[in-house]
Amino acid sequence: MTSRRGFIKAGGLALFGISLGGIPGFLADAVAATVAPGLYQKKKVLVCIFQRGAMDGLMAVTPFTDDYLKAARPNLFMSAAQGGKTKPLIDLDGRFGLHPSMSAFEPMFREKRMAIVHGIGSPNNTRSHFDAQDFMESGTPFNKGTESGWLNRAVGLLGHEAATPFQGVSLTSSLPRSFYGDNPAVAISNLADFNIQLKGNQAGANMASKSFEDLYDQTSSGLLKNTGKESFDAIKMLQKTDPKTYTPENGAVYPNTALGNSLKQIAQLIKMNVGMEVAFTESGGWDTHFNQGVETGIFARNVNDLSNCIMAFWADMGRYQDEVTVMTMTEFGRTVAQNGTGGTDHGRGSCNFILGNGVNGGLVHGLVNPLTKENLEDGRDLPVTTDFRSVFSEVADKHLGINNDKVLFPDWAGKQIGVMRGA
Repeated sequence: MTSRRGFIKAGGLALFGISLGGIPGFLADAVAATVAPGLYQKKKVLVCIFQRGAMDGLMAVTPFTDDYLKAARPNLFMSAAQGGKTKPLIDLDGRFGLHPSMSAFEPMFREKRMAIVHGIGSPNNTRSHFDAQDFMESGTPFNKGTESGWLNRAVGLLGHEAATPFQGVSLTSSLPRSFYGDNPAVAISNLADFNIQLKGNQAGANMASKSFEDLYDQTSSGLLKNTGKESFDAIKMLQKTDPKTYTPENGAVYPNTALGNSLKQIAQLIKMNVGMEVAFTESGGWDTHFNQGVETGIFARNVNDLSNCIMAFWADMGRYQDEVTVMTMTEFGRTVAQNGTGGTDHGRGSCNFILGNGVNGGLVHGLVNPLTKENLEDGRDLPVTTDFRSVFSEVADKHLGINNDKVLFPDWAGKQIGVMRGA
């Protein structure tokens, strides 16, 4: 005898392992028999963006009054002074300046809906991209053996069992490390193709699909009237959606880039009310060892895309803005001094951006001491003065209502820093 909970969990597993381009007939029939719209109430949604490759936080948000930084970067340093040969930094507070290619962020900072945390990073001093990303996504920077990711644990701490397989969604080609674990999470590479990925091999997915069909055959149609039916309804909504016909609201124009397309689809999922509460996507190309550029170049293009994509998403959210918080992250920063090829090498501390109506915005949080050699980590890097877990936990706690940091971030007993209002 199969319980409803057992059926739902087995069903959710099966859904992760199939491509809806070829839905089994029994599932297509079940979906077609349901009625879709308005399944779920508006829910709080946390949207995380991983900047893979290690963003140079000192160029994104520059302590422009620091003469030591100016000396260390003779060809990369940017000033907030007006009237120069290049565009000046956007003076945020008399000390920190926003890169001019991120001008889209300025209104949100002035309106105190965007917070910046500087000197943020991992307490583990690895400069390996793979290890640093793994540690940040698992949320356990000194334990490689952690099987689950911190976003998957966040889903498990939301206080209710998922009635939908779309509670945690990653707009990526495969499930990111952040979402590994036992709680519901899917990776959708593109809504138009609607390929749902299962972490594991195809044999396991086929077994899950077979067990789902067996369970379906053994259950009565009445089972689909409750939680099981909601999963089918969510699938039906996504099946009937044509991303090409989606029209963003409030004049939002998404850049035609990988990040822009991902955030547009996250916006679409939020508005469809399919029960999504945690979303993830990523931005690549931040490993600027060569020809980093200043006003123009690789870095300027990247930050321009990041800020324009996020602000298009925010405008598109409109009436949903109270329910949504956006947070960026990157595995580590870059060296204080430029290298011999016009770039910067792997460093330690960086910065991140948090956008939302519940954010303690208009401030650059964190500690950045004068960049004298004796103040640098290993004599070369911006030190990590804010553990990423103190920020991630606060955003999750305040926005999603999670208050179990011992589970969310095991082995961490630090303090939150006040990036959210009421913290």
